[in-house]
Amino acid sequence: EVQLVESGGGSVQAGGSLRLSCVASGFSFDDYAIGWFRQAPGKEREEISCFVTTTGSTWYADSVKGRFTISKDNAKSTVYLQMNSLKPEDTAIYYCATDFLLYCAGWTISNYGSWGQGTQVTVSA
Repeated sequence: EVQLVESGGGSVQAGGSLRLSCVASGFSFDDYAIGWFRQAPGKEREEISCFVTTTGSTWYADSVKGRFTISKDNAKSTVYLQMNSLKPEDTAIYYCATDFLLYCAGWTISNYGSWGQGTQVTVSA
C-alpha cells in the first residue's frame, strides 16, 4: 500500500523558513515522481514542485521559483521541500503526491494517484 506522510508545517513570520518532509512507503521510491502541491482557502490545489529520480526532472511553479527547493534522501525514502523567504500568500495546506511519471511539467491533481494527508503552513505578515 502506497503511503505518504507529510510533516514540518507550522506558523512563521514573513521572511522565515520551513522544511517540509514527505516520507514514502509501499512503492519503489526511485521509480516514481514526487510532487508537492498546496491548497489555499477558496482556491484550487496547485502543484508547486516536482522531482523525478529516474530522469532527473525537476520543476517549480513561478510563484515559488528561487525560494523553494525540492530534494530527496533515498536512504530515508523522504522528499523535502525547503521553503525560504516565505510570504503570507504561501499560506496553505501542503500535500505531497506520487505517481509513475517520467518527467515534471506542472501536472494537475488528476496526474497523481496517491496523496498524503497534508500539513498546514501559515505565514503571517
